[in-house]
Amino acid sequence: MKLNGTMCINEKGHLEIGGCDTLELAREFGTPLYVLDEMCFRLSCRDYYDAFSIKYGAEVIYAGKTLLNLAVCRMVEEEGLGLDVVSGGELFTALKAGFPAGRIYFHGNNKSSDELAMALQAGIGCFIVDNLFELELLSHLAGEYGQVPAVILRVTPGVDAHTHEYIKTGQIDSKFGLVIETGQALAGVKRALELDNIYFKGLHCHIGSQIFELESYRYAAEVMMAFINQIGEETGCLVAELDLGGGLGVYYTEGDQPRAIQAYADVLAGEVQEKARGYGFQPPKLIVEPGRSISGPSGTTLYTVGAIKDIPGIRKYVAVDGGMADNPRPALYQARYEACLAGKITRPSSEVVSVAGKCCESGDMLIWDIELPVAEPGDILAVSCTGAYNYSMSMNYNRLPRPAMVLVRGGSAELITRRESYEALIMNDLVPERLMKNQSVTKNDH
Repeated sequence: MKLNGTMCINEKGHLEIGGCDTLELAREFGTPLYVLDEMCFRLSCRDYYDAFSIKYGAEVIYAGKTLLNLAVCRMVEEEGLGLDVVSGGELFTALKAGFPAGRIYFHGNNKSSDELAMALQAGIGCFIVDNLFELELLSHLAGEYGQVPAVILRVTPGVDAHTHEYIKTGQIDSKFGLVIETGQALAGVKRALELDNIYFKGLHCHIGSQIFELESYRYAAEVMMAFINQIGEETGCLVAELDLGGGLGVYYTEGDQPRAIQAYADVLAGEVQEKARGYGFQPPKLIVEPGRSISGPSGTTLYTVGAIKDIPGIRKYVAVDGGMADNPRPALYQARYEACLAGKITRPSSEVVSVAGKCCESGDMLIWDIELPVAEPGDILAVSCTGAYNYSMSMNYNRLPRPAMVLVRGGSAELITRRESYEALIMNDLVPERLMKNQSVTKNDH
């Protein structure tokens, strides 16, 4: 397993993160356990801030959908980044954390009236509007509240990035945004400019996630700048801001080749500036929305090995106490991960096994065919790069409680998300009174 962030092997031969022995973390907090490396997270934020904000005056907005809780909100604010939310729940979390509302951007393709009203009342910085229905709804609500919110219109540039089909978003056939090629995007811009209760501020696009080819980003910037030029020619409006989304790929397994954040910044900013010079107008303010590339490498999940099943000549299964309930990505996207036995990391790998989860599903497999030292019940398995889309996509399938999360730094571990209790699982359950009285159901009730 590739060591990243503050990961190292300590004098006991154990995996250490943030100065904390992972075996001790497992003993103290239990497993499954999400471990968040604070310095890794913060340094990634700083790399983005330096590459984009310091060098190019761009704005960096952390994509909260990848990993969000109160502590993460506080770190993002302290590092000078904005925050992208996509639901009322994420917005509520940010506001409860004291995140400055003016630095919040509200995404999503089907925001409800209640969510829009909540954001208007909070005074958030900007709405990323996905479609004409939302544009009209927001305009109506803004009128009721006596506001003129800033709006960035999401468009689809027709860029088919090289990534998994479920996380492609920039191609024409997408649930997100208004299509440039069909004329829908231009119609949306013109409508936004007509509405008295809308301040049209700019454009947004996002071509997908886990992208390694910077040429995809260059082409997206080229398409968007051509569209900005078209808007200027047809409406006289100079687009002030251009949000080019996120999606920069991270290392999960051998073969993944992440690009440097500075190289990513140079490609985007360079293309925007070059096209602006060619078209003869001032370049729009650049905005980017990194998420996975900040949170992903910062997270590690610890599991305890349980049952081991060897089918001679076929496969050896090593089961752990978590699985698709705390990391659904392998089942959803065939995502691949690296792992190690945290207490045997210095031992040579001697067998090929497949790591199975504990859910009652044949598809609950965390890792197929990984080389490890001989595993035994009670060993701690550490799966790397689980900071993005693991906690945020976790669920209660089979009524499994969601894991705890700890923030580690300088040899200290602090609980930032409690382990869900069994009581919490039934907290919202209700039993009709007739069932409490043990009344039988008759045929006439059907």
